[in-house]
Amino acid sequence: MSVSQDGPAVDLEVNPRLRRTLALVLAGGRGSRLKSLTDWHAKPAVPFAGKFRIVDFALSNCINSGIRRIGVLTQYKAHSLIQHVQRGWGFLRGEFNEFIELLPAQQRTDGENWYKGTADAVFQNLDIIRAHHPEFVLILAGDHVYKMDYGKMLAHHLAEGADVTVACIEVPLADATGFGVMAVDDADNVIRFDEKPAHPQPIPGKPDQALASMGIYMFNAQFLYERLGIDATDPGTEHDFGKNIIPSLIGTHKVLAHRFQHSCVMHDGAREHYWRDVGTVDAYWEANIDLTTVTPSLNIYDDSWPIWTYQAQLPPAKFVFDSDTRRGMAVDSMVSGGCIISGAVVRRSLLYSNVRVNSYCLVEDSVVLPDCDIGRHAKLKKCIVDQGCVIPPGLVVGDDPVLDAKRFSRSDKGITLITADMLRKLED
Repeated sequence: MSVSQDGPAVDLEVNPRLRRTLALVLAGGRGSRLKSLTDWHAKPAVPFAGKFRIVDFALSNCINSGIRRIGVLTQYKAHSLIQHVQRGWGFLRGEFNEFIELLPAQQRTDGENWYKGTADAVFQNLDIIRAHHPEFVLILAGDHVYKMDYGKMLAHHLAEGADVTVACIEVPLADATGFGVMAVDDADNVIRFDEKPAHPQPIPGKPDQALASMGIYMFNAQFLYERLGIDATDPGTEHDFGKNIIPSLIGTHKVLAHRFQHSCVMHDGAREHYWRDVGTVDAYWEANIDLTTVTPSLNIYDDSWPIWTYQAQLPPAKFVFDSDTRRGMAVDSMVSGGCIISGAVVRRSLLYSNVRVNSYCLVEDSVVLPDCDIGRHAKLKKCIVDQGCVIPPGLVVGDDPVLDAKRFSRSDKGITLITADMLRKLED
């Protein structure tokens, strides 16, 4: 099996081994940098791109890659996430040994603890994992947006005889303090790994870039079991893959770096290898608004690599009234099912399902989550409106930064987050 300039090809030897791979999606985190957007949801359950949840991207990558044995590990405020997976991901057939299992924190070990770290979350479910007899275990973060063929990563892992393979991506050096940063040799063996370093090491020849871990790990199953057992008995560890497990292997085991450009699924004309950590209000807004452009960086219309989700049965979007003073219209925008634009103007915005925008409203450069009602004469600019908000008639947001910051949550880049709790306080 060879590795070309385009990355390792998935051949006939790899395909059966994908069926012997178990994927574990770590979906238990809050995502506190999203502020009030995660008050009632884990970050992987936050809506994205009009009709999806963030976790749908990791799950869809598994299905499209040929991995159909998946566990989803949950913890923080998991109800909406569990409900979403049950409703939208129950189409796999147990008769063919295909499944998506929900693995909530259950205090399954003697310590009776909640998940203390990413490695501990996997360790606490070792009995369930072993029962599936996987040959390989793929560890995935459930809170990133990207399209990736995991089969190519497995091919690279097999070709190089690695103990563990870490997917990586180049990021600006200034942003690398939030990632695991690695250094590699000429054969892409990892020779150094620092988790969220204060002073990240740049890539040789690229002083403004660092090689960052994507939080995606391909382990040989038996090797994973051994390392988790060692980590579990170490009182000085935080039981985390990036902080403890991976750094402990450098220099003693074969840790391979797999570059994202070799397995990224791209469409014709794509400008970049798309991967987003939408973990801040600004990043979340930017990634959603980008989808409204003529040629977005992420192609969600690609039927060769579809993103699967739970599809609510909703009527089509509706646009009503066509007079000079009141016209229902949306331009450079995405409008989901169940929406009604009633004599209002929507520009460069993304409306999730069941949003009603009433007469004489103006919505610009905004992301409006499901089940919102925007009252007459309201003007919203550069906003994120959380699920279920009822915007009072005449409310203006986006014209006065000082007033917006007093009433709502305003980001460093000027994005105003509006939630139902914030709106209730306006009534007091």
